[in-house]
Amino acid sequence: MFLAGYIDATLKKIKANTANMLTLVNLGLGGFAIIYTLNDVLKLSLLLIFLAALADRFDGMVARKLNIESELGKQLDSMSDIISFGVAPALLIYKGILFELGAPGAFFAVLFIGCGAFRLARFNITDNCGFFSGLPITAAGCIVTLSYLWKDFMPVHSYMFLLLILSFCMISSFRIRKM
Repeated sequence: MFLAGYIDATLKKIKANTANMLTLVNLGLGGFAIIYTLNDVLKLSLLLIFLAALADRFDGMVARKLNIESELGKQLDSMSDIISFGVAPALLIYKGILFELGAPGAFFAVLFIGCGAFRLARFNITDNCGFFSGLPITAAGCIVTLSYLWKDFMPVHSYMFLLLILSFCMISSFRIRKM
């Protein structure tokens, strides 16, 4: 009897934290992407960012499916997203491409991170009612990451404009329906 109660309580705790575990996988993948970028293993970093996007997609889906959405989960998801889709892609693009431009390249990488953080903070304090306000940081980060694959075909300066456009899209007020 005691063992059955213990197992039942353990299973409930696991269920309650399943989405948060996926969010932490997202965070971990973003953290490793940053470490690999710093060690000049840029293609692996790119792959890890896309895997983080996959984990990010599933954490919200699992939370809704299991009816375990929480304020803690929302905050944790935003903190993970700024790492995986703000810092990691900006660092990848800076280290792989924009470093050639010096301070302007660094400025646009940091601008992207700042606008992503602003967008996430605004998301966390507003009632979203089935819509995103501005471009989600996950989408912006994936676009930036994907653009790294075009580095042989795009001029270096075009990356500054890409980061600028995506930064403004994140903080803009246009509405996108959630999927």
